[in-house]
Amino acid sequence: MHPRRPDGFDGLGYRGGARDEQGFGGAFPARSFSSGSDLGHWVTTPPDIPGSRNLHWGEKSPPYGVPSTSTPYEGPAEEPFSSGGGGGGSVQGQSSEQLNRFAGFGIGLASLFTENVLAHPCIVLRRQCQVNYHARHYHLTPFTVINIMYSFNKTQGPRALWKGMGSTFIVQGVTLGAEGIISEFTPLPREILHKWNPKQIGEHLLLKSLTYIVAMPFYSASLIETVQSEIIRDNAGILECVKEGIGRVIGMGVPHSKRLLPLLSLIFPTVLHGVLHYIISSVIQKFVLLILKRKTYNSHLGESTSPVQSMLDAYFPELIANFAASLCSDVILYPLETVLHRLHIQGTRTIIDNTDLGYEVLPINTQYEGMRDCINTIRQEEGVLGFYKGFGAVIIQYTLHAAVLQITKIIYSTLLQNSV
Repeated sequence: MHPRRPDGFDGLGYRGGARDEQGFGGAFPARSFSSGSDLGHWVTTPPDIPGSRNLHWGEKSPPYGVPSTSTPYEGPAEEPFSSGGGGGGSVQGQSSEQLNRFAGFGIGLASLFTENVLAHPCIVLRRQCQVNYHARHYHLTPFTVINIMYSFNKTQGPRALWKGMGSTFIVQGVTLGAEGIISEFTPLPREILHKWNPKQIGEHLLLKSLTYIVAMPFYSASLIETVQSEIIRDNAGILECVKEGIGRVIGMGVPHSKRLLPLLSLIFPTVLHGVLHYIISSVIQKFVLLILKRKTYNSHLGESTSPVQSMLDAYFPELIANFAASLCSDVILYPLETVLHRLHIQGTRTIIDNTDLGYEVLPINTQYEGMRDCINTIRQEEGVLGFYKGFGAVIIQYTLHAAVLQITKIIYSTLLQNSV
């Protein structure tokens, strides 16, 4: 459950009666908009003169070839368009800017694709290992994980590694929608301002907690879809996650066993994991971003920076900070995530793949009474490493993500160097 959203647009900056009475800061006399002669000072035709700038109050479009005698507008300097040989630099600058925007969009898209699509097989196997209390092989290294992935693909096909991917996007959509709706109807802030205070942080975390509670039944349904074996799995529709989540709330739908934990028992571990994940990732993200920006600033002071490096500094620090934040929070909270997934899956009559052999299936028949009982049972029966079952999939997931970021950076640098 992880999300990011843009938050005004001031328009033309018009503020109402004060501007009508005093003009622009008293520089020009106040005028009425009722007469047609006065409108001529304000409404002009689009500039049709090469090199012309935006007209301001009191300026009129001069005839072609006659220089304007009005006082120049003190604004940002602009390069006049030239139809001669000097236009090559402007065209090249526009081309470089377009390439920069396109490359920035491509970098973000590649990161999202890797995080949500390319790494989904790692998420599937990681969750199956976490809920498999039968497993003798814990798959703590990436080597055994790759071997078991190959076995699943060989016996069940590629669909076995990408199952439940649509439901993960639904959970993200429900999370974003719930957060937006709750923030609209309550005073809880979606973002923390720079001048924050403890009350504002508490209200913001309360908003996150309420969001996780709303998305919790859909998260349970998505978890079942990602760990359910493809051998006995029905061809469910993409909205099956929504149907199962609503059925979990109202107590209808697919029959569950008596060991199914009520949603009220799952609120605390779900909110605890979600809020801790958000806090850790936010703190690490800001810390890494601060270090990278300071390093970039010192390098700019020490020596001249190439345009290519400047473009890279505009995009990659934030991506690296997000990568580090997600990695650290997943690693730190991995034991809690194992406990959370076992509690969510209990009593749902889910049948998973045998992660020891790569074929056959196993039922989930746990009988945990709650979060504390689950922690004690795992520690006694499976040892401390039992909390880290499937950790090798995390290593593969973030190694793959780092490789895609590095390849994207190389391609981006090559394109920029060719355009400069």
